[in-house]
Amino acid sequence: MRKPDEERDLIRALSRGLDMILAFSHHRVRMTLTEAAEATGLSRPTARRILLTLQDQGYVRTDGKTFALTPRVLALGYAYLSSLNLTEITQPFMERVVQATGEGCSLATLDDTDVVYVTRVPTHRVTSITLATGTRLPAHATSLGHVLLADLTTAELDRYLSRADLRPLTARTIRTPAELIERLNLVREQGWAMVDQELEEGLRSIAAPVRDANGRVIAAMGLSSLIATTDADAVREQLLPPLLTATNGVSTELGAGLNRMGER
Repeated sequence: MRKPDEERDLIRALSRGLDMILAFSHHRVRMTLTEAAEATGLSRPTARRILLTLQDQGYVRTDGKTFALTPRVLALGYAYLSSLNLTEITQPFMERVVQATGEGCSLATLDDTDVVYVTRVPTHRVTSITLATGTRLPAHATSLGHVLLADLTTAELDRYLSRADLRPLTARTIRTPAELIERLNLVREQGWAMVDQELEEGLRSIAAPVRDANGRVIAAMGLSSLIATTDADAVREQLLPPLLTATNGVSTELGAGLNRMGER
């Protein structure tokens, strides 16, 4: 129970307005005035004033008989999300990936022609791959890079290719724009990327996209494993599912739908 002085600090109209917004749901997409009053426990006159105020502010629309929320209410949630650090949101998801797979999990973004490691949750295995936050690697040779490049527009990809040095780092590294474009088409279609010894001999990696509320890929989350311990089938069957669960979870928290690169 609130103290009297706490009650005095509350703005009743604001509280009722928020209650009205929360009364709408996928079960109650549209409500009449009577339904809105019943859902919030308010009188019809009070519910009417609140709905008209929300309509005036652009949060509610009406067809004359029923009321519904407008997309502007999403801005209330986005303001919160934009105040959060991406690493704060992804950290618990990445920790669960490490627990499920036994492999270190990394988050990276695209900077010019490189991927930059934003954060990493390591595993404690002696044979684990060591990568530090801030590490830069060429995008064309990494699964993280392929995920990030696959979301670029045609113009953005053209600019990338005009600057990128597609030098071979191993015998398996992609060397031409045509090869890279073909790979990115596959990544875009399947929604994830795998690189097999293209960055370093003996190293295989897998990555999936993290999307923001607008559906754009803002980061990539990935796992790396040694080919001596995990074959390609095991990567797809054992590492990919926990990774996709994590990236879908982060994307959902950021306001995006399920993480499928082909669905734009």
